[in-house]
Amino acid sequence: MATKCGKCGPGYPTPLEAMKGPREEIVYLPCIYRNTGTEAPDYLATVDVDPKSPHYCQVIHRLPMPNLKDELHHSGWNTCSSCFGDSTKSRNKLMLPCIMSSRIYVVDVGSDPRAPKLHKVIEAEDIHAKCGLGYLHTSHCLASGEVMISSLGDPKGNGKGGFVLLDGETFEVKGTWEQPGGAAPMGYDFWYQPRHNVMISTEWAAPNVFGDGFNPADVEAGLYGSHIHVWDWQRHKIVQTLPLQDGLIPLEVRFLHNPDAAQGFVGCALSSTIQRFYKNQGGTWSVEKVIQVPPKKVKGWLLPEMPGLITDILLSLDDRFLYFSNWLHGDLRQYDISDPQRPRLTGQLFLGGSIVKGGPVQVLKDQELKSQPEPLVVKGKRVPGGPQMIQLSLDGKRLYVTTSLYSAWDKQFYPDLIREGSVMLQIDVDTIKGGLKLNPNFLVDFGKEPLGPALAHELRYPGGDCSSDIWL
Repeated sequence: MATKCGKCGPGYPTPLEAMKGPREEIVYLPCIYRNTGTEAPDYLATVDVDPKSPHYCQVIHRLPMPNLKDELHHSGWNTCSSCFGDSTKSRNKLMLPCIMSSRIYVVDVGSDPRAPKLHKVIEAEDIHAKCGLGYLHTSHCLASGEVMISSLGDPKGNGKGGFVLLDGETFEVKGTWEQPGGAAPMGYDFWYQPRHNVMISTEWAAPNVFGDGFNPADVEAGLYGSHIHVWDWQRHKIVQTLPLQDGLIPLEVRFLHNPDAAQGFVGCALSSTIQRFYKNQGGTWSVEKVIQVPPKKVKGWLLPEMPGLITDILLSLDDRFLYFSNWLHGDLRQYDISDPQRPRLTGQLFLGGSIVKGGPVQVLKDQELKSQPEPLVVKGKRVPGGPQMIQLSLDGKRLYVTTSLYSAWDKQFYPDLIREGSVMLQIDVDTIKGGLKLNPNFLVDFGKEPLGPALAHELRYPGGDCSSDIWL
């Protein structure tokens, strides 16, 4: 039905059709000033990524938010490929939930995609009163026309993994998606797949735990997430909670893009593992570890062992490659997942990180590397931080990377990021044999922003991408 509509709705009919979409020309990314010492609001940056443009690699527009210290983080859409069959829908509003202030900003990117403007502010009090939730993270659009946003906590910063529902036209807060009293103990990311009547959600920690920085004692006390939650999509309730073996801090969750697929992957930050979840023969869900990044024995760091810290994962639209970033070790990886039970490493690139030569950290024992990697210098700038948020072009040939995780953790693990700002890099991808290569001519330096060095985070293309769109 959807593929035959005369005037189709937003996005693409299938993931493989999306791969034939146009090359990205601009990207949107939130830039954060909270915890940097600059008393200015966070803002949405529009960056020109068209090599033919005279403004290539430049921030061409900045939209400041009306408040201080929101901590913009992730973003989503008012509508996406889940509404492809509805020609009345248009992808023209970018949702910016705030991880600390609990506001939601609705940004108009339809009127002028190169100069977004603020459309609506949903105040935290409205969300607190109608949902009993706060500290907002992932935003996904639903086939119903609604927008659903995950929470990390209750209004007081205790752990609470619930979901705020917004009307997709008026952006009024409708209440919670989950049934009353049915929130998970902790929240973070989520992905749904209606063909299997399932949603999977993950858990970081209570905002009161992670908010001001990372304390290893909180891990010992069991205050960080180690489970994924399986929800009945139609009944809006948890039907399974799966403990993860070597699965501390499960963050980003990605189903395979093929809507028939009954499996996907979760990146577990602290354990530095990739876990595969799948529907088993009994019709319930199981999980297994498929990748382990070994920790490195180190001197001159917070702990005697340094985890890779897998902070973002992505799947190419053809479900062939999985990508992830090790924010602390400093490498970006590509795995062939043609056999999802046995991912095969096909590309690896070091882009800064905590173990570079000449830094404060000495590696004493390393199961993977023979020597510490060289610092990364791009266009004369030594890159601070490590690879963090990643976004893949629709055709799978270009990977964009930013280096900030969350302002309080940036400040703790990479003080240079606060002083020098984060960067955006671009990697060329070999989609035939596998392989990653840095584009030496691409650098967006957020250390040179007009109001001072900023922390740039998640990347979005105006027409959708492989972490925003869900196919039904």
